[in-house]
Amino acid sequence: MKGFSLDMKFLNKFLATFILGAIGLVLVACDDDDKSKIVSSPLVSAITIHRHEVPIVYEYAGRIAAFKETKVRARVGGILLQHNFIEGEYVKKGDLLFEIDPAFYQAEVEIQTALVAQAQAIYEQSVRDSNRTQALLQKRVQSTALYDQMIAKRDENAAILQQKQAALRTAQLNLSYTKVIAPISGVASREAMPEGSLVNTEPSSNLLMTITQNDPVYINFSYTDVEAREIRKLMSDMNAQSKKINKLKIKIHFGDGREYKQLGIIDFTSPVLDTTTGMLDVRAIVRNPDGFLVPGQFVRITIIGLKLNNVIVIPEAALLQDKNGTFVYLVNSLQHIEKRSVVVVRQLKDRSWLLAPSEKINDAAHVNNADTMLAGLPKNNNQEAAAELIADKYTGLNDGDIIITEGHYRISSAMTQLPLNMKLKVVLTMLDGSNVRSPKAADSSAGLAK
Repeated sequence: MKGFSLDMKFLNKFLATFILGAIGLVLVACDDDDKSKIVSSPLVSAITIHRHEVPIVYEYAGRIAAFKETKVRARVGGILLQHNFIEGEYVKKGDLLFEIDPAFYQAEVEIQTALVAQAQAIYEQSVRDSNRTQALLQKRVQSTALYDQMIAKRDENAAILQQKQAALRTAQLNLSYTKVIAPISGVASREAMPEGSLVNTEPSSNLLMTITQNDPVYINFSYTDVEAREIRKLMSDMNAQSKKINKLKIKIHFGDGREYKQLGIIDFTSPVLDTTTGMLDVRAIVRNPDGFLVPGQFVRITIIGLKLNNVIVIPEAALLQDKNGTFVYLVNSLQHIEKRSVVVVRQLKDRSWLLAPSEKINDAAHVNNADTMLAGLPKNNNQEAAAELIADKYTGLNDGDIIITEGHYRISSAMTQLPLNMKLKVVLTMLDGSNVRSPKAADSSAGLAK
């Protein structure tokens, strides 16, 4: 009896499986010869497509660059006496950084000061002589020739005085250069020369340090001329719709995926292509108050703020591809399956696909080429039957279309069993995330239809 009980359990399980499998089968008339075929109505999931506004993003690899990077060099030679900053710390514009021995330049200033005083005395004497000669000339006591000589001597002494004054200003400048002042605010690098070194004025040996300004910072990247046209077109369309967008904003992500809290703005796009890379150089600027962005660092940037209005997007699971291109399975109002060719524009950040606008097929060439559009249908379907399946003569999707997101393999398998001139009808088990409970979904009307 025990063995009999086990056999009965097995038999019950077998019968239950058989009955459940038979529920999904439909007996239909295939042709005028009263032949019958049993074809399964596939269980599928679908969603309804609607037009809506979609954000469009562009992602690139970028590299951080300092807003300013100034090399501090010695402008006069001499012994480097001391430095007055801490390496790696922030320095302000005007801070004293280095001191070069000023003794020689102080002496030069004193010499030039004396020469200016001497030239000043000579010039003043020549002025008095010329004035005296002019007075005598008016009394007809002195000749005109002598007066001309006095005037020339006065002008010569004036020029010599100017020359000496210029030499004094040069000496004073050189003396001031012995105190090296920070030209900008920023972070100080390591000193290039230790105290006690002999500083020269030659470019190869006069570098003292570098100051880097890291707030804000630049981010350099590049995109193609095609992408540049796309971005300009999106901006133009948005401005035409009164959605003003004058400057493109960017988000920044580090290598570990973390997002930088500050948004940047693109402030420069090269007007010419780089002859080496064939790309357009682009630069963005972003605040860096905490110093998280370091010059030379690689980051991922995303251009944000661009939007497309009134477009159709489909989930990745709905898109199929064969040798003739991309397509989706569409469910019409009678729950019949149609194969609809689509043109994808780009994949969005959530991995869904943006489609090109739908296009109505008006010329016979497109209709006659239905076997290409509907590639993959059973081989026994002729050209005329395939053309019939393009019910509304469209390529692409329209608002309100229902497309299959799960069950493609079951549809393909059922199609191989389709009689000529028949359309496949499916049973929707999920629509827009909700279960479909239709008493007609599994009855005899849910199979094939002419």
